[in-house]
Amino acid sequence: MNLLLELFVTFAKIGMFTFGGGYAMIPLIEHECVDKKHWITTDGLMEITVIAESTPGPVAVNCATYTGYKKAGIKGAVIATIGMVVPSFLVIIFISSFMESLLKYDIVVKIFKGIHVAVGFLIMQAGITLVKKMLRKTSHKYVSMGFVVVFFAVAMLLNILQIHLSIIYLIIVSGFLGFCIYNAVDKRMKN
Repeated sequence: MNLLLELFVTFAKIGMFTFGGGYAMIPLIEHECVDKKHWITTDGLMEITVIAESTPGPVAVNCATYTGYKKAGIKGAVIATIGMVVPSFLVIIFISSFMESLLKYDIVVKIFKGIHVAVGFLIMQAGITLVKKMLRKTSHKYVSMGFVVVFFAVAMLLNILQIHLSIIYLIIVSGFLGFCIYNAVDKRMKN
């Protein structure tokens, strides 16, 4: 199969399962692009995910764009992005045009409740996978694990207290704290 067509089909297949957004798609991207196709490595996916989180746009689309670019340049980036977006767009148009009439059926409501549970597990799996990979790559395992635990606790507390902060603030704060903490640890290790 032509590489561009393969990029399109692979990301279209991933794009069909948009429930839960980009973070829920990361395990699907890992399965297709790392495990099956070997287009990128697990470390490469982690780096792509970090970059995709900190750049404008949906995480899954940014991952598709980067992977497509890595495999086939600009054409690959465009084709992979289209593959990721078109199925989602069509599914959303279909669902939104029938949503009110579909939600009248108890079975549809129950299906969506089941999907919510699956999405939660997919997002949790993506988070655990990213943390494991991060811990393998760092020389400061205990500091990094402490950082993860503190941010998880803060996120849970904010959620319980129903305090909604922009992700932008969390990225800025974590970047600043990461710089300060790891800089201090590196200075301490040198002394």
